[in-house]
Amino acid sequence: MTTQAKRKRRGGVLREEFSNPERRLAYYMVLPALLIILVVAFFPVVSSIWLSLHQATVTNTGAFVGLENYVEMFQNDDFVEGLSNTVIFTVVSVGLEFVIGLAIALAINRAFRGRGLVRAAVLVPWAFPTVISAVMWRLMFQDQVGIINYVANALGIISQPILSDRTLLLIAAILVDVWKTTPFMALLLLAGLQVIPGDVYEAAKVDGANVLQRFFSITLPLLKPAILVAVLFRTLDAYRVYDLFWAMSNRELESLSTFVYKAVRVSQLLFAQGNAAAVFVFVTSFLIALLFIKGFGMQTSAGD
Repeated sequence: MTTQAKRKRRGGVLREEFSNPERRLAYYMVLPALLIILVVAFFPVVSSIWLSLHQATVTNTGAFVGLENYVEMFQNDDFVEGLSNTVIFTVVSVGLEFVIGLAIALAINRAFRGRGLVRAAVLVPWAFPTVISAVMWRLMFQDQVGIINYVANALGIISQPILSDRTLLLIAAILVDVWKTTPFMALLLLAGLQVIPGDVYEAAKVDGANVLQRFFSITLPLLKPAILVAVLFRTLDAYRVYDLFWAMSNRELESLSTFVYKAVRVSQLLFAQGNAAAVFVFVTSFLIALLFIKGFGMQTSAGD
């Protein structure tokens, strides 16, 4: 389809939408709420972009410096460390959560006695607030009284306290996040599994397909929309990690969000760089969402 034909099609859809009095009234009624959301959501973004292009402080905007704040930001060791930790944390935690969550969803999708109780029990870790989960696990990682640190030392897995090493801290944070948010992933995948018709599996069995063939030829393709939604939500959520890092590491573990907070709120000496980092987080999050929607073929409406 040519570009001109696509434009004509879109124009016809818009005319059809607004020619209907009920639909037009619905748009008019929703418009005030949309305007409020646009102002509330986009004004801080525009303000951050403006401040990131100036030598801004808390009290004044300062002189225009272009992309200088971004250059200095990428030369800042704390930002580089936060970016590295955030990327590693996001990729590893979401990957593990998807694999484990899919296994849990497949298990509890089957009919067995006590299935409702098992489903409720699986969701318990997700019900805990992040800070409470982080503090609870931090106590278990403690050098003197922590059971996990004691067992790891007894087995010879580690030779130093977990909470005193940033690499071990990052690994611990990933494990805690996997424990807490895998139920969320499993819940979304379970919802996708339950809309797959059982007749499809019965027909595949009649045709002689084994378990693996049914999984790769039926389950995964039909589960693709649910997988993309679940992985997108978890990726964006993990990418903005803040409270888990600071609650577990006593503000020692750096992420993109903690860098922004420290630069803008705590020290205020890197106010302009903090705004640049905030813009960087916003833009990269938007690109991640765009990658999932366009690159991986996520459907945004029933007509796509």
